[in-house]
Amino acid sequence: MDYLKKLGISAIWLSPVYRSPNDDNGYDISDYEQIMAEFGTMSDMEQLIREAQQREIKIIMDLVVNHTSDEHPWFIESRSSKENPYRDFYVWRQESIGGGAPNDLESTFLGSAWQLDELSGEYYLHLFSQKQPDLNWENQNVRTAIYNMMNFWIDKGIGGFRMDVIDLVGKIPDQKITGNGPKLHDYLQEMNAQTFGGKDLLTVGETWGATPEIAKLYSNPERNELSMVFQFEHIGLDEEPGKSKWDLRPLQITELKEVFSKWQTELGDQGWNSLFWNNHDLPRIVSRWGNDSAYRVQSAKMLAISLHMLKGTPYIYQGEEIGMTNRVIHDITEVEDIESKNMYADRIQKGYAKEDILVSINAKGRDNARTPMQWDDTENAGFTTGTPWLTVNENYHEINAKQALADTNSVFYTYQKLIKLRKNCPLIVWGSFELIEDTATDVFAYYRHYREQSWLIVCNFSDQEQIFSLDKFAVETIITNTEKDYTELFDRTLEPYEAFVVDVSNYPS
Repeated sequence: MDYLKKLGISAIWLSPVYRSPNDDNGYDISDYEQIMAEFGTMSDMEQLIREAQQREIKIIMDLVVNHTSDEHPWFIESRSSKENPYRDFYVWRQESIGGGAPNDLESTFLGSAWQLDELSGEYYLHLFSQKQPDLNWENQNVRTAIYNMMNFWIDKGIGGFRMDVIDLVGKIPDQKITGNGPKLHDYLQEMNAQTFGGKDLLTVGETWGATPEIAKLYSNPERNELSMVFQFEHIGLDEEPGKSKWDLRPLQITELKEVFSKWQTELGDQGWNSLFWNNHDLPRIVSRWGNDSAYRVQSAKMLAISLHMLKGTPYIYQGEEIGMTNRVIHDITEVEDIESKNMYADRIQKGYAKEDILVSINAKGRDNARTPMQWDDTENAGFTTGTPWLTVNENYHEINAKQALADTNSVFYTYQKLIKLRKNCPLIVWGSFELIEDTATDVFAYYRHYREQSWLIVCNFSDQEQIFSLDKFAVETIITNTEKDYTELFDRTLEPYEAFVVDVSNYPS
């Protein structure tokens, strides 16, 4: 906690710590008001909240209310009989007229989204694992139970909620509508009124299908829904269009610039966005779109600067601040992630080569981000004296928090400075965005303007030198990942992954 205080963060988003059989890394909850045994007790949780508060850090809980575990008491009751009061807590349907599943809805984890319950002869809906039955949000009793649970945690002093796949709770499965159903925003406004509305709490919705216009519905303060959204348009840019995340293609920096520019301009002041490269579902960014070998430190700093200078609330995934990398696996037996396992089995059956499947898993598999935090160079990177649930990345001797803190030129101190800048400079929070379009393809350059102030941000997203020219002088260098002097005309060769931010307020665009 003292390490995080030194970094300067304001809040910690915890992935689920509730009681769970752990079929999907805790996103299958069997009791919302108990702590998973692997993590400790409720007393430990309460201590964590107190210790965080003493350091002016909030704890953000992961709210998983699209579905529960099939081991949750609600579902155990629901499947016990068709007459049980909890039956309607979940989505049950009879078989189709021709026999079989009610329709052809598919699970995110592959296969049918419908599972036959032998006891009752009906199917229940699971948009994810078979062990994650979907809750029926059309049932007022379900919503009331969820709001009571949220207030239980609010009363314990948490700082808010990150809402897992919240865009799915308005689903109408009979019409095969999953995301952004017609009652979704009614439910969110009701939730706001019954729980966190009027309180100093952060709420962020995971909204995979959001456009800027949809994001405004979620996050415009006048609508009384959420504080902000997670949208993922930039994250799919290294996938083959129309295919799955496992079908890879090289990132086109031109497309990345277009997506960032769209969200920075179209959202305006009527909505609020989250800024992120990584999370528990995404691979390490320095391995994905940076260079985790020859330019690991340089590219990690560039990626940090390019993102944190944008408008929105930045999120840092554990280890990102020290430049942690993906861990390469060589066989499916090394994988824990249910999504990767299911994809592997599906593609083996379809005749894909094992080697090609492993390439996809090493690029996009969720275990990449879930390897233990690398604290120091002792056994298991100081994460545990026991056996970690995933193998620690072999490079922990060179990449760890202890080493980063001792090196004043490390990735850690770039993140620390970026956080401090955001807290002290209104321009970063509120300033408008202007893309500089006349640049080399792999150079992402933009202005942020606020009142009489203008900053220029320039980032080379490649491992090649690039030319950047601009007829301006810098008043002041704000942050950079080089030792160069930037108070001269910008007609220069950028080093691989070079990034800098300068004040050009005396030279308006």
